[in-house]
Amino acid sequence: MISHRSAKGNKSLLEQQIKLVQEGNEEIQNDLLRTYQPFIAKSVSEVCKRYIDPQTDDEFSVGLLAFNEAILSYSSEKGSSFLSFARLVVKRRVIDFIRQEQNKLVAASIDEKNDEQDQMENPSEILAAKVLYQEEVDKWYRQEEIKDLQAKLKQYKLSFEELTEVSPKHRDARESAIKVAKQLFQNEKLREYVYKKKKIPIKALVDIVDVSKKTLERNRKYILAIFIILSEDYLYLKDYLKGVGQ
Repeated sequence: MISHRSAKGNKSLLEQQIKLVQEGNEEIQNDLLRTYQPFIAKSVSEVCKRYIDPQTDDEFSVGLLAFNEAILSYSSEKGSSFLSFARLVVKRRVIDFIRQEQNKLVAASIDEKNDEQDQMENPSEILAAKVLYQEEVDKWYRQEEIKDLQAKLKQYKLSFEELTEVSPKHRDARESAIKVAKQLFQNEKLREYVYKKKKIPIKALVDIVDVSKKTLERNRKYILAIFIILSEDYLYLKDYLKGVGQ
């Protein structure tokens, strides 16, 4: 039986166990799923805003499957801890489940109203309700990603307040910095350096980008922040970067 304290407290041990699971060790896989049930229940309850009973709540089953998915798909090369990655995966799958259940209720409501034409709601109102619900889901996703990013920035000794002050003011400068961040992330050697040192290797980076050393120095914090976003499983935050620096 894996000690919950040692598995949680020793990142390298947990990552070794995950690697063994990915190589086919089902015994460790089942042990991790049992050990981290409290973690899964807590992550699910944060979405549902209520106590989650592992024995009776469907949402917990969804979270358990999501945690297993996280085990099988996790890569330490992304730089984030497994538990941070797993928390995001669990929450996303639970929200998807809730959204699907909500859509079923809406569809059932429409069917019932079709049987009673005189009481049928306006289809445009139903569509508007679904759009509003999706907007709320998207908002929640973004808020969760921002909270997670805030924690990651602290690991690199950065903050949102600081980034607001140092972010390039002109669009061209921002796009140039994003392009540099993508080049940095795509270079395996430099990427590992950033993960290890928590800073940008300016001297090495200037050799692979079409930007001066002075510009890199001026925008290094912004570039580092974009690098962190690229390194994580941020679906919504990455949307802001699409099409830039391709």
